[in-house]
Amino acid sequence: MQHTNYILLIFCFILFNNCKEEETLSFVEVNMTTENNSSVEINIPVAVGDPIISNTINSEITHVVISELHLGETENITSKSIEESIDSFNKEYSDFISDFPDSSQVWDAEIDGEVIYQTDTIVSLSITSYVNTGGAHGILHIYFLNFNASTGKRIPNSNLFYDINAFKAIAKTYFDKAIMDKSTLFEKDNFTLPVNIGYTEEGLNLTYNVYEIAPYSTGLIDFTIPYEVADDYLIFKGSI
Repeated sequence: MQHTNYILLIFCFILFNNCKEEETLSFVEVNMTTENNSSVEINIPVAVGDPIISNTINSEITHVVISELHLGETENITSKSIEESIDSFNKEYSDFISDFPDSSQVWDAEIDGEVIYQTDTIVSLSITSYVNTGGAHGILHIYFLNFNASTGKRIPNSNLFYDINAFKAIAKTYFDKAIMDKSTLFEKDNFTLPVNIGYTEEGLNLTYNVYEIAPYSTGLIDFTIPYEVADDYLIFKGSI
């Protein structure tokens, strides 16, 4: 009887640990498309594991992709899924060709995402979107999404730092070096942090999207602050 209880105890322990392993947060790359898709290519990471955490993260990723495929004001978004957004984008293009049959313009949208940093406390994702619906050039957007690994909730930039103003002073020194040979739309004395701040293996990356602070011709402006410099200001520590 005692031997049977011992075996049962071992079985329960293995089962418990297997369940914990199954709930470990991980990501798989998924290509998303629809049956009649001809101009949209989407490759994004999808979180798997704990359903509450993974669903929360995936909801944020979906929101970004839907927003990028939407044409017009964001408050008018009606799509509920990425697949619906792909179909809507293709319909918009079909309607455009119907209205302008002599046009040689080809629309296309490419959205790629990747996990750029992951620890037990924080996960950082990068989503790059390029959408071309005519004009001299398409629109390039980069998004950094930081998530609390324990909850799956997105972390606002302000909640990454103990003292964001102190960090801002450090970041400005790296920013000044990054724009030495570039033109920006504001004076260096009016420095502001970018929308995109993300963890990478090399350090904390700050990226200004096209048009955020500079003309299109300048391109992206970005720089990385090593963790040995940034960690004193970070609530979620990076790898040194």
